[in-house]
Amino acid sequence: MKALVTGAGGQVATALAKLKPAGAELISLSQDELDITDRDAVRRRMAILDPDVIINAAAYTAVDKAETENELAERVNGAAPGYLAEAAHANGARLLHISTDFVFDGKADSPYRPDAATAPLGAYGLSKLHGEQRALEASHGEALVLRTAWVYAAAGHNFVRTMLRIMGERGTVRVVDDQRGSPTWADSVARALWAAAARPQFRGIHHWTDAGEASWYDFALAIAAEGRELGLLRTPVEVFPIATADYPTPAKRPAYSVLDRSSTEAGLGLKATPWRDNLKKMLMELKHA
Repeated sequence: MKALVTGAGGQVATALAKLKPAGAELISLSQDELDITDRDAVRRRMAILDPDVIINAAAYTAVDKAETENELAERVNGAAPGYLAEAAHANGARLLHISTDFVFDGKADSPYRPDAATAPLGAYGLSKLHGEQRALEASHGEALVLRTAWVYAAAGHNFVRTMLRIMGERGTVRVVDDQRGSPTWADSVARALWAAAARPQFRGIHHWTDAGEASWYDFALAIAAEGRELGLLRTPVEVFPIATADYPTPAKRPAYSVLDRSSTEAGLGLKATPWRDNLKKMLMELKHA
């Protein structure tokens, strides 16, 4: 299997490279190497490289900036997945596209199923929803859209690394306690994507996160505790809960965005790992980096 991954250098693309199955050929392209918003460039490159699978790990992820840079967010998140799906379909390949919990409004009180009604609260979520729709349309339903949430890794910009930095510098942090989701290690997403790549019949919209749920405050408490235990934090840390209203941002976030993984677990034969177990694994990786 020859797999082409966009977004090289990002959290999920890096994890995909690290966890590449034996026998698979991987081509990772950064934004500088392939502008996925250029339809003709995408077509030409796919025709030359002739991959079996395209995994779109590229995205515009600046949630708050998207409120003022919505045209850019739409080009990257909305239009580009359609271009990739077109090129994949034209060359007999299959697209695996990563999406987000932000396509939901957060008003549910139980995990969102893949067929739940979408209602994005902001420009970022709307652009990602448009990308889902265009990927499925352009692929004639053959693409996989895998929604995930709260992704972090040992490298890159993410909540875990930000918390470790602030906790180390200040010894105290205030974190929102009324938004709930499922913290998810990038390696976990990569494993699900590789499993999906090996199963051409697995298509449509599905969800994948680590198991369990937490508020951002719960997540921060776990980072502080595990960070102290592993020596990543040298002094005690105080974590204080606050309300979303106490930390206003340009973009609204869903208050509840836990995703139902059951179709993915059944379709791929996977069992999600509890989020705190994966957090500890990632922090151990960070410690030994």
